[in-house]
Amino acid sequence: MSRPASPEAVKLIASVLSADRDVMAGALAMLADRFGPFDFVSEYLPFEYTDYYREEMGEGLFRRFVSFEELVPPDDLPAIKHSTNDMEARFGERGRRRVNIDPGYLSRSQLVLATGKPYAHRPYLRDGIYADVTLLFRNRSFQALEWTYPDYAAEPARHLFTMLRERYLLQRAAEDKGKAGNDG
Repeated sequence: MSRPASPEAVKLIASVLSADRDVMAGALAMLADRFGPFDFVSEYLPFEYTDYYREEMGEGLFRRFVSFEELVPPDDLPAIKHSTNDMEARFGERGRRRVNIDPGYLSRSQLVLATGKPYAHRPYLRDGIYADVTLLFRNRSFQALEWTYPDYAAEPARHLFTMLRERYLLQRAAEDKGKAGNDG
């Protein structure tokens, strides 16, 4: 019989997509205000994998991946997604988004993104939010799945998330060591 236990805290990450650097800067500032300081911010990465956002957000999109210093409980993901949806709306103009913010988390074994779109591989969490298991950690790196978005499946993104996983594991080890030191 399995015994329910609290899950490990996870590393909060986000993908921020925009064609406007000022909007991007504002969204990053809002994210840091809401979720705490970043411990990683990627360079500006051209977003060339799909034209899905072109009609709504225009041409010349770029992305930045960020991760946050503070680890979070994985069941915070629905509230985090609602918060980032509110941020997107604040930057909107004439009913169109000017920034897309996709939150998720890294654990020891996976990268999970939050979405409001149901699909067969997306288990429901709560409050209209689903978990999209996007990458699995196997054989010392993140591996794409058949439904993984092409930009997340590409080697540069998988390498980036593998590096962030290493950072996460160091954080977990430091927290575990701190807890063990407080037990004596």
